[in-house]
Amino acid sequence: MSRRPLIAQIVAAIIAGLGLVAATSAHAWGTRGHEWITGLAIERLPPALPGFLRTPQAAEDMAVISREPDRWRASGQAHDAERDPGHYIHVDDAGLVLGVTPFAALPPTREAFDTGLRVQGADQYQAGYLPYAINDGWQQLVRDFALWRVERVGARTAKSPADRAWFVQDLRRREALTIRDLGVWSHYVGDAANPMHVSTHYVGWGAGPNPKGYSNAKDLHWRFEAIFVKANLDRAQVAPLLKPYRDCACAIAARTTAYLDASRAQVIALYDLEAADGFGKAVTPQSRAFVLARLAAGSDELRDMVMDAWMASATAEAAPGVKVADVEAGKLVVTRAQFGDE
Repeated sequence: MSRRPLIAQIVAAIIAGLGLVAATSAHAWGTRGHEWITGLAIERLPPALPGFLRTPQAAEDMAVISREPDRWRASGQAHDAERDPGHYIHVDDAGLVLGVTPFAALPPTREAFDTGLRVQGADQYQAGYLPYAINDGWQQLVRDFALWRVERVGARTAKSPADRAWFVQDLRRREALTIRDLGVWSHYVGDAANPMHVSTHYVGWGAGPNPKGYSNAKDLHWRFEAIFVKANLDRAQVAPLLKPYRDCACAIAARTTAYLDASRAQVIALYDLEAADGFGKAVTPQSRAFVLARLAAGSDELRDMVMDAWMASATAEAAPGVKVADVEAGKLVVTRAQFGDE
């Protein structure tokens, strides 16, 4: 048998066994989980980061904005088909995306990822592209920070009153955009803390070998991340599990892959708890501790990625030829024209 028919069968089995992605991917973590992950991350940003991000109002706004990608669902065929797969990636027990692409060696772009999958009869929309949603959002945040850093200086040092006034106004816009961009992006970082968002076992164990007879309940995903959280947990219980900043000394793609891999490694533990009805009537200290640990892991990773983005912005360009480091060191006095004045 050729490889193409085999892969096509694998993909068909996953889709048939687990149900349509759009119908089963659910709203990751529900409102509470996402708000806790994002709010606790923002509240722990150090003073080195801009003050506009660290106010109680900003933390509250970003926590609520983190729910937006789930609120967008069912907006229409074009919208949902393009955006919904950004919430997950289906990695099998062998570490392959839909049995095709090694998760540990994902190509750098969604285009290349999709091209590789299509050669084998699959595509990014069947597989999900959560790592790319995270990396894309992080790079946007770096650019937001770079622009903010330059505009803050421009508001004080631009040579003409008109240019200074423009930088003052655009700085305000940039702060609003950054809060929005960070809040929306945080949703996908939070999604990845749920092991089912990084696994083919995302609505029950599904098709394929199941030697331990793990649950195939279609409602497990939602019971785990929303109903259980609402009924059994409190935001204050997450705080003691949070850890200090960890510098991975790596590129964002490598950091994202490591984070998602660590989450995927918890799939068996999740299903073992489910087998004991730990997310149903037999709630135990172990099932509570497991979910709290996943929420804390998501908040830690989000806080760390935001800090990494801030540090990366110090050596970025805010516009062609406009290096943040040069502007902040006083080597370059920025002008309105450098940011487009056609």
